Amino acid sequence: MTDSSTFLKQFARHPRTVGAVAPSGAGLAADITAAVPRTGEPVVVELGPGTGVFTGAVQRRLAGRGHHLALEINPRFAARVARRYPAVEVLLADAATLGDLLADRGHARADVVISGLPWAAFGADRQRRVLGAVADALGAGGAFTTFAYRHARWTPPARRFRRLLDETFDEVTTGRTVWANLPPALVYHCRRPLR
Repeated sequence: MTDSSTFLKQFARHPRTVGAVAPSGAGLAADITAAVPRTGEPVVVELGPGTGVFTGAVQRRLAGRGHHLALEINPRFAARVARRYPAVEVLLADAATLGDLLADRGHARADVVISGLPWAAFGADRQRRVLGAVADALGAGGAFTTFAYRHARWTPPARRFRRLLDETFDEVTTGRTVWANLPPALVYHCRRPLR
């Protein structure tokens, strides 16, 4: 089964946790993973890897360095990413438990958190809980990147999430629109958590 058909099938079964009908494209993957350092031994956490489009981009940037931890709540996606990327530690886990998962592995902080989560499909409490876990897990110089679909940016949940980013990070910048993505999307680049 192709990534696209797997994604569509999982979206039909779990629209509140999958949040899209197709996997992200290579252009969006390049933008969202740009915060992953090309030197050193960074701890990189990926939330909601889906079929692994961002995972592959992170692995290419790391080139065998650091620690790449991927948290996926969907068992089919988790198994697929674990098979495809054996160097990645894939956990079937909720992103809200990020701090405990890092501590269990001996990591005080993450250097970069990349999110493929469907924030606009989450209620306010879920957005706050997961974003709070991300901010708590990042070091002072850490970076968080996530994306939004251009057509949905004006919905109340997406606007609420954007405000929450501004409340949680000292710096939030919006990247260019990746028109080739299905649907078109843009990346939020966030630095210096305020927690």
